[in-house]
Amino acid sequence: MEKRDFLYEGKAKKLFRTDDPDLVIVEFKDVATAFDGLKKESLENKGILNNQISSLFFHHLAKENIPSHYVKTLSERDMLVKSLEIIPVEIIVRNIVAGSLAKRMGLEEGTVLKKTVLEHNLKDDELHDPMLNRYHIYALDLATPEEMDTIETMALQINQVLRPFLLKMNIVLVDFKLEFGRHKGEILLGDEITPDTCRFWDAASGEKLDKDRFRREMGKVTEAYQEVLRRLQEVD
Repeated sequence: MEKRDFLYEGKAKKLFRTDDPDLVIVEFKDVATAFDGLKKESLENKGILNNQISSLFFHHLAKENIPSHYVKTLSERDMLVKSLEIIPVEIIVRNIVAGSLAKRMGLEEGTVLKKTVLEHNLKDDELHDPMLNRYHIYALDLATPEEMDTIETMALQINQVLRPFLLKMNIVLVDFKLEFGRHKGEILLGDEITPDTCRFWDAASGEKLDKDRFRREMGKVTEAYQEVLRRLQEVD
């Protein structure tokens, strides 16, 4: 399967057509961004690491019968996926207080939530991905009630699968972002599952193994991603 026409470029990935209209190729870039692209830097081999990490997560979710757009890994940077009509609602799954939730609620980072929290954000960089509720989603005709039921159920299932999976490698799943899309009438998990879109903390030390190292200028960003991949490869 070869790349054809260029389709779209996001902050961390490029999309290309293939000979099959139902399939596209995702190319993972080495660019790291934060704060809606205001902070930007090239990190050597970041795209290679994220492609491998996301592939392993998609493989594991497939074993648990959670449908995604993933088809196969084509090369160190390229992934073949099903073409999706992306639903412009990002789902944030929160198990532990961190990041914006700590600021908004005045809670201490690291506080374990008594119940998993799902948040909805409009996928729009220019508007800084504002929070939504279901009334907004239906008023803006972004998704149907049935689609949102499916999306939220899948998000919680993914959380239930990934938390114990990651604990096997001594990683705590603090929170993560998911995107979904429509493919031939079915809702599928899309985008990626990587340290770019998740908060991973070492279970013993609390060390951050995710993009917060870039956001907060902690250094050793690539090394953290490499460590996540190493642990995934040992367990998967």
